Amino acid sequence: MKVGIIGASGYSGETLVKLLLAHPQVTLSAVTSRSHAGKSLGQVIPALRGVDRGLKFVDSDAAALAASNIELFFLALPHGAAADYAKVLVPAGKRVIDLSADFRISDLVTYEKYYGKHHAPELLSQARFVLPELTAPSWKTETKLIAAPGCYPTSILIPLLPLLRDGIVSREHIVANSFSGVSGAGKKVEEAYLFCERAESAKAYGLVKHRHLAEVEEQLSLNTGATTVIQFNPHLAPMRRGIATTITVPAANPSIDALYAVWKSTYAGRPFVQILPSSVQTASIFPRCSIRAQKIS
Repeated sequence: MKVGIIGASGYSGETLVKLLLAHPQVTLSAVTSRSHAGKSLGQVIPALRGVDRGLKFVDSDAAALAASNIELFFLALPHGAAADYAKVLVPAGKRVIDLSADFRISDLVTYEKYYGKHHAPELLSQARFVLPELTAPSWKTETKLIAAPGCYPTSILIPLLPLLRDGIVSREHIVANSFSGVSGAGKKVEEAYLFCERAESAKAYGLVKHRHLAEVEEQLSLNTGATTVIQFNPHLAPMRRGIATTITVPAANPSIDALYAVWKSTYAGRPFVQILPSSVQTASIFPRCSIRAQKIS
């Protein structure tokens, strides 16, 4: 399969380039960047010098990309910009995997409450939120427009959704405390992300109405059959990448064995999820998710 990455010079795009260059079943055929057009991959991403297969960045021209023979495009772009490309590529028959928030939330009113005006609302009904460990495998052949989940939502949905779905934990008083690496904010120059501001320092931000809260609550509600409201406390941590999330929730079933049974059944054969004994201290670091439970008396 021929694949292209639109917005390949950001942190997500860079990681995706490395993964796809090593993938045995795809050919990375195009990487785009308006600011780096004409430069080789190795010039922009030094770690790829000598292994970039001669690929050069091209301009992010949606019409030209839609007319190409590339079958699938990843959109590694900010919200808003991603929708502008999707509304050109999807009608042209291209398959699109969007890494932004533009198609993660199915309800237009909710999206616009958190993100502002949607640039392609006509595509919302075609999009599907896909977390491979939890989404039915039909998405692999049936879905043309795929919404990749956000970082915080992935760290919350993986451990929590199966437990809610099976009635193992209560739907009330769920608290998720998350710590994110600085690269989660993308490549932007702001005081809050300077080394001297973040080194040896952690801070809470986006409390009460962080954008990812809408995504988490919608997915929990859609997949468990009842409205679910959680308290989400995101923090910025002094590390480059990764997320550590701790979730506290009253247990409907007091047996930790019952909780682990649900996790083991749900994630059997899922190599990116490790279920650790309750005695093991760990952090959930992207791309692998490690989950554990601890009884609090």
